[in-house]
Amino acid sequence: MSIAYDDLELALLRDDLAYHQARVLLLVNAVSKDPNHARKLDGLTKLAKLDFLLRYPALAPKVLDQLSESDPRLNLTHEEIATPTDVEAPMVRYKYGPWDDRYYAIIGALVGRGLLRYAKGRKGSVALAATTKGRRLAEEMSKARDWKAISERSEAISQASSGMNGNTLKDLIYQRLESLMDRPHRQVIK
Repeated sequence: MSIAYDDLELALLRDDLAYHQARVLLLVNAVSKDPNHARKLDGLTKLAKLDFLLRYPALAPKVLDQLSESDPRLNLTHEEIATPTDVEAPMVRYKYGPWDDRYYAIIGALVGRGLLRYAKGRKGSVALAATTKGRRLAEEMSKARDWKAISERSEAISQASSGMNGNTLKDLIYQRLESLMDRPHRQVIK
């Protein structure tokens, strides 16, 4: 009986990590196409904050001045607007804002599969860019019904955050979502 349970746990973990890898690939691809982001996603802080806005899309217009709830690329439903923190994959409050402990495994898997590459970051940070293979996969995914909305949201968030670094995004999240960030570390953002 424990073997079946272990197999089920492994299958669920694979599905979970695959979903997060796909979302992060679409986000990094959108950012690394943008010359105002220097064609890379520079820093884990920036990754986490942009991913937060991608996972909680109804909060993105509250943080990024260049977005509005009516932007069709956000694909916001009335339910998402009414309950902006009721999301499929919530994040936790960490020392520097929203975070997900899976980032290291996600990034490692995407780099290992040749979909992302490390790029030279500012001040010793880890920067990521989509490879040719990663860009092709992201473009194919953006045409699929299941990923089209995530791809469009990634593009909108990338464009609206153009020129911002991770610390700027963190500060905006703390300022504009103060009541949501006022919680103990490691608590789920709901």
